[in-house]
Amino acid sequence: MNSKIIFLDVDGTLVDYHNHLPESAIQAIHQAQENGHQVYTVTGRAKAEMYSYILDIGFDGYIGGNGSYIESKGQVVKEKTLNAEDTQQIVDWLKNCGLEFYLESNNGLFASKNFASRGVKTIQEYIAYKGKPGAKQATPATVFPDMIYGESLYRDDVNKISFILDSYDDYLAAQEKFPSLKVGTWGGSGEKALFGDIALKDIDKAVAIDELLDFLAKNVEDTLAFGDAKVDIPMLDHCQIGVAMGNGGKEIKEMADYITASVEDDGLYKAFEYFQLIYSSFAHKKIG
Repeated sequence: MNSKIIFLDVDGTLVDYHNHLPESAIQAIHQAQENGHQVYTVTGRAKAEMYSYILDIGFDGYIGGNGSYIESKGQVVKEKTLNAEDTQQIVDWLKNCGLEFYLESNNGLFASKNFASRGVKTIQEYIAYKGKPGAKQATPATVFPDMIYGESLYRDDVNKISFILDSYDDYLAAQEKFPSLKVGTWGGSGEKALFGDIALKDIDKAVAIDELLDFLAKNVEDTLAFGDAKVDIPMLDHCQIGVAMGNGGKEIKEMADYITASVEDDGLYKAFEYFQLIYSSFAHKKIG
């Protein structure tokens, strides 16, 4: 049996949008590893957001910042960050625009002065957008429990900068202001997006997976990817088998090879079982 490399998005795939981690997901990962497969997370989160209850599962490695950081068995394979000059220009522009934001670094999440207060409404809209209960109780503190305030925001270790959109025009303005960088949105589609983000160009989850596979001397034919959001589509499309979560968006479900149950309904375990990752053989072939 060929061992497989399994790539898991985190938010909406491994954990729900209240950071709840199903016990069945942990069991599936451990059983797959016992069967000789390797399991990596592939996420937009910086390493600082990979809290101990996630890391303690014992993954074989981690791809973070949507591909800007790669780690395998404790070894850093790749780390690309915004340079200090770019970060300062972005921070100054966001401040001048009156937009609240946070810097995503492997060394921590560093927020602007008023992110905690301004972010309440947007965080609650984000949870509600995902169709999850408890939106009215959500705050930046519950979603980002280790957020750091009051530190210098001029840094040279930043993977990505996320900022609250007061309107869609803020995203368009950021695109125009920083043409040499990758400006995107998340937490909603089109003009309903709630956040913008700014990062290096030519970085995504599929590119990072190829870089990791080169490092491991493994083939893409031995890969499976799991995700729930539009940002996961490149990696699902690139890997041999792409699995969408039942709680995923319409776009990813339409392109996936297989749709499993939702996070809360043991979706990861059920998919691992379906593809026989937690048995002694892997007999399923790519659909279509």
